[in-house]
Amino acid sequence: MNGEHHYTVATQWQGNRGSGTSGYRDYGREHTISAVGKPAIAASSDRTFHGDADRWNPEELLIAALSQCHLLSYLHVAASGGVIVQSYVDSATGTMVQTPDGGGHFTSVTLRPRVTIARSTSQTDAEVIALAQRLHSDAAAKCFIAASVNFPVRHDAQIGFAGPE
Repeated sequence: MNGEHHYTVATQWQGNRGSGTSGYRDYGREHTISAVGKPAIAASSDRTFHGDADRWNPEELLIAALSQCHLLSYLHVAASGGVIVQSYVDSATGTMVQTPDGGGHFTSVTLRPRVTIARSTSQTDAEVIALAQRLHSDAAAKCFIAASVNFPVRHDAQIGFAGPE
């Protein structure tokens, strides 16, 4: 599965209120993001930047992409490593700082996966928990999105077992 992969996304601005960008507060930030064969995503800028709080903003989408990528990478390394994941929920957060020139950048994202796994018949509970924790490092190394950003993506994972002992 080596090689180059290409992705196409269309973004369409919907915020012309009649006078285009005649002034900073005269236009809406609403837009849609779409790809062939997929439902459109209603997006805007963050409310802080005069956007629609009911729509996804680019900052949330970046955090979501990091969270999704880690989830999918973790499921892969867990399956390969013999850890049976039964549920996975993440509550990711990110920090962005604005710069004096009006720009800004992310300084970090923290993923907080809560993973439920099955007990192992060949390892102690402590061994399988330790393995499941280590696999987060493997997943982080395999995540294409995390490898593409210039800020730290931290992991604060909690692992637990499903069902009674």
